Amino acid sequence: MNKTVIIIPSRLEAVRLPNKPLELINNKEMILHVYEAAKKTETGEVYVATPDQEIVNLITENGGKAILTAIDHQTGTDRVYEVFKNKLKSEPNIVVNLQGDMPNIDPKDITNLISYMNQRKCDIGTLASSFESAKEIADENNVKVSVSGKLENNKFGLATDFFRKNTKNYKNFYHHIGIYAFTNKALVRYVSLNRSKLELERKLEQLRALENSMTIHVGYINSSPLSVDTKNDLIEVRKLMKTNG
Repeated sequence: MNKTVIIIPSRLEAVRLPNKPLELINNKEMILHVYEAAKKTETGEVYVATPDQEIVNLITENGGKAILTAIDHQTGTDRVYEVFKNKLKSEPNIVVNLQGDMPNIDPKDITNLISYMNQRKCDIGTLASSFESAKEIADENNVKVSVSGKLENNKFGLATDFFRKNTKNYKNFYHHIGIYAFTNKALVRYVSLNRSKLELERKLEQLRALENSMTIHVGYINSSPLSVDTKNDLIEVRKLMKTNG
């Protein structure tokens, strides 16, 4: 068993953009783009965790690994944990929860996050980039993360909050990117905790960790992988990936 595993939670039943994992970008389904980016890291095994047989079929038909999970998980991390515990027998030391809606994520950024996690400096590691416009900051679909100090390229800082609006309350905040790397002990602890007040209010599951005094370190990256939450996001990422190949 490799010490690191990347697990991509994915489901068809999304409120804002149903069936988005199967949306085509450059004639390839979105979830396949994410899976292939994870494979390019060559850091360990990669699995898609999904309650939908259609996604399982797509991944396996393209030579990948997918696990059919329970339907009723409340969060993507719960779905990741099912694969970690049942399929992988809780063996990996580092477990990466990579969101399935970031088709243009750079594999190097995933690799750098895993390298940092192997230093055992925090419970959970994640990534962030700078905002490119006031419009991006105002968009509540774009999750923000505040840190204890200014982030520098390829450096990590301590996360102090995650939020969607009211940015004037924060001095150093960045565009959060939907990837979480857990130590195995942190993942086991996280899923044992009840969903927290702020987690439910803001619909941001990472707040459960902060509200229970788990440490989250945030690494700064220059690229800005687009999280596809709406139809407009899908149009934008299609343009970006058509241009960049």
